[in-house]
Amino acid sequence: MLSGVLALIMLAAFFGLVLGFSAIFFKVESSPVVNKIDNLLPQTQCGQCTFPGCRPYAEAIAAKKAPINLCPPGGEKTIQALADLLDVEALPLDESEDTDPIPLVAVIIEEICIGCTLCIQACPVDAILGAAKQMHTVIESECTGCKLCVLPCPVDCIEMVPIKQTLSNWHWQEPQYSVNNKTEETIFTSIQHVLSENAHL
Repeated sequence: MLSGVLALIMLAAFFGLVLGFSAIFFKVESSPVVNKIDNLLPQTQCGQCTFPGCRPYAEAIAAKKAPINLCPPGGEKTIQALADLLDVEALPLDESEDTDPIPLVAVIIEEICIGCTLCIQACPVDAILGAAKQMHTVIESECTGCKLCVLPCPVDCIEMVPIKQTLSNWHWQEPQYSVNNKTEETIFTSIQHVLSENAHL
């Protein structure tokens, strides 16, 4: 009996050592650039960038297979951080037909909700509270507007609505100026810039 237990312990220790050495010897070094890009992304894993998560999107950016402006949850702040890291031009957020220019948040119609928990399982940022056969609700401040919870809902009780404007999320419109009969949105950065633009008038 004792010898059998000792034999099992010896086997477990042997295989543990083999696995430990294998993990060290065959370790795949990840790209430091990919790691830095991944650290700048919001880690919502929402798929709005058309990639299955933040890591695959970071790998695509590093391989120059994707632009840096496909992340709605990260917004302009993340785009600027990526542009600074990669020393490239900061692009405006891609507002393709799949990307809504107005920030949205999920709202659950509580009278219709049946408590199936399918939306909770689909939410990548745990922004939905609820339990089986109980009413669910969305934590508005955590919701990224990814719409991943809408499709799984069997009773269509989830709607995407624009985020309410408050003092914390309202932004002043960028000033506009006209040059050569073209209206541009920009902010003058220096007196030299103003003079050079006015010289063409």
